[in-house]
Amino acid sequence: MTSWLDEELAACEFADARLTKRFKTLTEQLSEGRGETIPMACQDWASTKAAYRFLSNQKVGEQEILAGHFQATRQRSQSTPGTILVLHDTTEFSFQREDVGSIGVTHRIHSKDSNGRPRLRTLCGIHMHSSLAVTTGGLPLGVAAVKFWTRKKFKGTNALKQKRHFTRIPIEKKESLRWLENLKQSTALLGDSQRLVHVGDRESDIYEFFCAADESKTHFLVRICADRQIDDGDCTISEQMEQVRLNGLHRLEIQDKNGNNSVATLELRYQRVRILPPLLKRNRYPELEVTVIYAQERGTPSGRDPIDWKLMTDLPIHSKADAIEKLDWYASRWKIETFHKILKSGCRTEESRLRAADRLVNLVAIFSILAWRIFWMTMLNRTAPDLPPSTVFSDVECQLLDHRLPDRKPHCGPRHLSLYITKLARLGGYLARNNDGPPGNIVMWRGLSKLSNLLEGFYADQLVGN
Repeated sequence: MTSWLDEELAACEFADARLTKRFKTLTEQLSEGRGETIPMACQDWASTKAAYRFLSNQKVGEQEILAGHFQATRQRSQSTPGTILVLHDTTEFSFQREDVGSIGVTHRIHSKDSNGRPRLRTLCGIHMHSSLAVTTGGLPLGVAAVKFWTRKKFKGTNALKQKRHFTRIPIEKKESLRWLENLKQSTALLGDSQRLVHVGDRESDIYEFFCAADESKTHFLVRICADRQIDDGDCTISEQMEQVRLNGLHRLEIQDKNGNNSVATLELRYQRVRILPPLLKRNRYPELEVTVIYAQERGTPSGRDPIDWKLMTDLPIHSKADAIEKLDWYASRWKIETFHKILKSGCRTEESRLRAADRLVNLVAIFSILAWRIFWMTMLNRTAPDLPPSTVFSDVECQLLDHRLPDRKPHCGPRHLSLYITKLARLGGYLARNNDGPPGNIVMWRGLSKLSNLLEGFYADQLVGN
């Protein structure tokens, strides 16, 4: 189970060689004890104490922890042909703490006290802005950039807006600066900027973000939030797209929150326009040529909201097929949501009892490597099921899976990766019925935890035998 870790962490170097050794040991322990607490994963007080010391060491930060993974992501990206999508998103980790000062705050919620009286409660936690590199087929190549931060109090952009117009506030004073920093960091890491497309939701509709992509000579695809002025300033994006002729229809099958499938018919419109910077920033930023794609669903579906997307990209659109391709790329943005879900549900990050923000940040950075691995295995089974099992599993792991879950039918010919991925998922509760879809992240995570237990028992028997 540690062979992939050796490759993934090979480029990690800390200020002290002992820190490097401790980091690899701790990552291995957390990998084998997926979802468990640090004491449970470390098993004894000496290892647990060493883990706490590592996480609180002033010479250890998220960039040092992820350095090896970043380089491995770069290598996987360079060996993958075609367009690479860099998905950006922000998430927050909330923790139940009485003393919010040691961690920071995320937001306030309305709740009730023990007597049932309403109260306004502050949640403490950390924010994480991550950038995940994926292929256009959906295979995650790894994390390309990450930023963590906390808030000491609720005095930021909202307070500034009371004194100054929002667009007058420099981007350097906003939390949205992380979008620009991650775009530049991931572009520099992955290289070959012309084949990168940075994808973000409406939160990424930031004019400085577009300019940063232009300066880095890379591309972007975002969902529009602001109705910007175009051309000579006498028209907005919405007004212009209402006048654009229909370029074609696109039908796709979608699923609502209850799991019901339906077919949506989208009206596609696209046009190249020239967008203007915000009025109060026109002396600082240039005008940009972009393409707007408008996908609007016909009719009113039942059980869900209709699709109504306005996307913006610097890439040209010459045909209906080009527009559909960009819609598919934007739909891939949900994969970073899945990555964050694995961090929270699979790694149980928010159940950690660490009491300081710097320790929690280092722990989340380690969990990010483990979360990527499980996501990669899940998607590799869907994108390249015919690969050899050695791509993921060792010979011992394959033997244990064959022994624990014998083939249901006699198998002739070469054994492929999908066979062992299915067996691993069955360890995690996947039923593998004929009509079942491919295994998901949850059963894969559970299966890996059980496989770790089988490996531990196997090597224990080997020691006893010797």
